[in-house]
Amino acid sequence: MFHEAVAARRGLTATENKALDVLTRRGPITSGDLARELGLTPGAVTGLVDRLARAGYAQRVPDSTDRRKTLVVVDVDRLNADLQPVFAPLREAMMKLADGYTPEQLATIGHFVTNVARILHDQTARLTNDTRT
Repeated sequence: MFHEAVAARRGLTATENKALDVLTRRGPITSGDLARELGLTPGAVTGLVDRLARAGYAQRVPDSTDRRKTLVVVDVDRLNADLQPVFAPLREAMMKLADGYTPEQLATIGHFVTNVARILHDQTARLTNDTRT
């Protein structure tokens, strides 16, 4: 719900916000790769990238190694400038919370959260690739 609120504050949908996250983490990628990463059709991603470009968050650029390809590139400076005031209070609150734990406790929490994220990723892939109804 937090990320939905962040997206709405910036005039984006949750899917557009997720696309920016993917583009930031993976770097320039093709629309087809973005579609696969988001679980969307190529047509849906074309519209999504158009909206991100109109909002000034992304652009399409030719692939320097293969002129047949076009890459989607996020404007990291613009994104960071927009997100800094949104995430700064969250970062402060999380740091204040973390101050109440020992380094050992934080290591245990980190281990747990990392593994929960991995399990969720694996289970999402299992559900996505499961052709049974």
